[in-house]
Amino acid sequence: MAAARLLLRLAGRLESANFTQTLARPTPSCQRPPFCPFAALDQQPGGSRTELTTNRGVAVAVAVILQSSDQTVLLTRRTCTLPISPNIWVPPGGHMELDEEILECGLRELQEECGLQLPQDQFSCVLLGLWESAYPPRLSWGFPKYHHLVLYILVISQESQQQLQARIQINPNEVSAFMWLGPDVATAVAATEDGTETPRRLLQDLPPSLPATELRDDGGTQPLFLPVSTLLRTTPTTAEDKERVSTGTKFALRLWLQHLGR
Repeated sequence: MAAARLLLRLAGRLESANFTQTLARPTPSCQRPPFCPFAALDQQPGGSRTELTTNRGVAVAVAVILQSSDQTVLLTRRTCTLPISPNIWVPPGGHMELDEEILECGLRELQEECGLQLPQDQFSCVLLGLWESAYPPRLSWGFPKYHHLVLYILVISQESQQQLQARIQINPNEVSAFMWLGPDVATAVAATEDGTETPRRLLQDLPPSLPATELRDDGGTQPLFLPVSTLLRTTPTTAEDKERVSTGTKFALRLWLQHLGR
């Protein structure tokens, strides 16, 4: 599988880099959602794949699960004008440039989207996993136009959520809001896989809403109280980009919780 070969090559680049902390787990496998449109195409009669764009390639992206010293992680809401996954909550991240290292790409995207530049001696890095992503995310939405391999890395900062929050300056072209997610809510979000429901025992312990920060039209920011139910939504079967947490982000949150021992 081409994705597996690419993962090994990317993992080797991460292992060879001079990080404070490198890989703390075996090379992860590449996973994808059960409703992946490419898997659905494989199950259809011959000829379906010929309708895909012949020059469509697979792009590599890096997403940063930024963990504060008080064990919260940063999520951002993509603007509604973006061509891929508009209005969806994801960690900061983006395409890897030619000859760019994995951590270098993640830190660059973190700075470009959130204005955060981490001091070199105040964070460590762990490879979490690789996710195969398509957009549109379901074949019922139409044939996939974009195909990504998203490498999730955990960047553990020595700074607190409050210290990091004070330095955030979001890029209005890519981000419309941001929030910090703690392990308890992240457990409920990660447990909500598409086609399933969050266990009732988890829902009973959740607040009705969570504090977030939203960008105003004039460029300033304002408080936002985001309903927890928004974070628990699953990918709809019809073509609509409702505000929700992406399936790949749920996958990354599960890996983060495993790293915490939760």
